[in-house]
Amino acid sequence: MDLGLDGSVVLVTGGVRGVGAGISRAFLRAGATVVTCARRPADEPIEEAGRGVDFLACDVRDAEQIHEMVERIVARHGRLDTVVNNAGGAPFALAADASPRYHSKIIELNLLAPLHVSQAANAVMQQQDSGGSIVMISSVSGARPSPGTAAYGAAKAGVDSLTRSLAVEWAPKVRVNSVVVGMVETELSHLHYGGADGVAAVGDTVPLGRLARPEEIGNCAVFLASPLSSYVSGSTLTAHGGGERPAFLAAATTEESK
Repeated sequence: MDLGLDGSVVLVTGGVRGVGAGISRAFLRAGATVVTCARRPADEPIEEAGRGVDFLACDVRDAEQIHEMVERIVARHGRLDTVVNNAGGAPFALAADASPRYHSKIIELNLLAPLHVSQAANAVMQQQDSGGSIVMISSVSGARPSPGTAAYGAAKAGVDSLTRSLAVEWAPKVRVNSVVVGMVETELSHLHYGGADGVAAVGDTVPLGRLARPEEIGNCAVFLASPLSSYVSGSTLTAHGGGERPAFLAAATTEESK
């Protein structure tokens, strides 16, 4: 299927590892020119269909670096059609124990950074005849309790609200959507779930029976960036394998609940 992304220019923030690398590869497969940014380059080349990504070093928590990066993209490639705000994350830290500085940094990376990247991209896209598309990578943590990553969950809830507001403010030239992501198996999954057995056990709690693969999140982002979703804006696409089995079902004793 032709997704209409051949020759388009896509920026994937944090697009060099984990979910971000999967997103970068999905856009390469769709024929796009992919620019990735992070504080340091990928450990291994990101390639797909015989092509690689264009890497730019950037700390997306720094508004000045963001503007310089967007200017370099436009100078090098002539345009910017899509931004995928993927950079983010948070280590485990109980809210009562974490420092004020820790909470501020988590909000800065996961909420303010995508806002600042989107602002810089929108300024370019509004001047293009074809406008542009912005895809936020959000999380199920924004819509359910997130113990151990409370500030992260709050930031992702903010991203979902931001998506809806920017979609109204920046229409009709720029579409803004988000992918609400569940659990994904990456090279760091063992740190969260305890090795292959832990990953498998956690996967068994998902209705589809496994964690997502990074490229599956990438496919969702590609769809939202493509002309196939040309009338979709201010929306969230949830990719969580069916969600989580309600805890009360495990505690129930009826045959129907087993």
